[in-house]
Amino acid sequence: MATSFHILVALGGLAAGLLGFTGWMGGGWTLDVPWLVPLSGLSLRMDPLGGFFLFLVGAATVPSSIYAIGYAQGTRRGLGAYALFVLAMAVVPLAANVPTFLLAWELMALASYALVLTDDGDPAAVRAAWIYAVMTHAGLACLLSGMLLMTAWTGSLTFADWPAAATTLSAPARNLVFVLLALGFASKAGVIPLHVWLPAAHPAAPSHVSALMSGVMIKLGVMGILRVGLEWLGVGPPWWGVGVLLAGTLSALGGGLYAAVEGDLKRLLAFSSIDNIGIILIAAGAGLVFHSTGLETLAIFALAAALYHILNHAAFKALLFLGAGAVVHGAGTRDLEAMGGLIKRMPWTSAAFLVGALAIAALPPLNGFVSEWLTFQALLQNGRIPRPELNLIFVLALAGLALTGGLAVACFVRAFGIAFLALPRTEAAAGAQEAGPTMRAAMALLVVACATLALAPTLLLPRLG
Repeated sequence: MATSFHILVALGGLAAGLLGFTGWMGGGWTLDVPWLVPLSGLSLRMDPLGGFFLFLVGAATVPSSIYAIGYAQGTRRGLGAYALFVLAMAVVPLAANVPTFLLAWELMALASYALVLTDDGDPAAVRAAWIYAVMTHAGLACLLSGMLLMTAWTGSLTFADWPAAATTLSAPARNLVFVLLALGFASKAGVIPLHVWLPAAHPAAPSHVSALMSGVMIKLGVMGILRVGLEWLGVGPPWWGVGVLLAGTLSALGGGLYAAVEGDLKRLLAFSSIDNIGIILIAAGAGLVFHSTGLETLAIFALAAALYHILNHAAFKALLFLGAGAVVHGAGTRDLEAMGGLIKRMPWTSAAFLVGALAIAALPPLNGFVSEWLTFQALLQNGRIPRPELNLIFVLALAGLALTGGLAVACFVRAFGIAFLALPRTEAAAGAQEAGPTMRAAMALLVVACATLALAPTLLLPRLG
């Protein structure tokens, strides 16, 4: 039953990915079911940004579900929560009004909470789930406050009505809503200092769930920030973009430093997710600043860099989490110091993890290098902004991004070297077993995705713009 279930979820992810791709390419549509959701009914709208994130959900679900066939080994625990988690993530990018969005957002949070609590006999998992529940509902309170204020001031629950109405609001009102909504979405994205749930929850969840949480779910927080700063509130003042830019720089540096010294393999990957969310927000913040200062071409370029890194990070971080899950499955430990020599006992997993490590370290010729290089190029255009104080912020972001790149290389050289090279340091490592065929197939799909994305920027960047 469990195998059939995961196959069905993978097929559903494939369908969602294809549907999202058509929307991303410009195939817009709307769906309204007035009786299904209280107050204003279920309302879905496909636009290019929503299609991009729906494609991301579907594309990540396919390998994660194939992997789960071997990883979960037929267990039925958490199947319903897993399906609900994927469904809710698919609805969030398409939600066109406040009730639909909040319902899908909360279902996503509750389903992921249940998945973090899969091993409810482990005190660490119970604590991680509790921290996650507190943080996600604090974020929900911010989102609810901001959306209720916008609803009261604009007289509409429909997001499409907000941009025109926002231009009639006072600057303090728009700023208040921006801060509330940005905080709510940033807590889901794992932005420092709202990140405390992420390094606890990701290791506690099953590895295929961690791949979706890191590869997709936290990116929906970034999507929300883009919706707020570019669409719902209209053109904002430069400090909105500066705030996002500085938050991204802090997260990139903080996540990179934490990851570089972490000894738990899955926690290391969780901290590196904070690092990469920071890189995405650096590019997104630069785009918002360019947009607010009237440099629309540069804004499009910076935002395309952010979206491309979202896509790249989904591929290589899912690959790394699935590789880490294979290591835990085969060697029985997450402690790097208890590993060693796995390249001889798990050659397929070692090769896949190496590809993911090279990609996340932004080393050419893989996909992580492409989007980080684009981000550097966007930041280097700061001289086009005729305001010295904004130029200084960009210089700080450039320095932070460069230091983050160095930390990422050091972190993953260390992680791969300790885990896979030298000699086994424990009996568990000496007796490690290679992952099963479905787990290897899922990792192979993501290796292909990383290689393809490294070769495809000239095809994808115009569509991202």
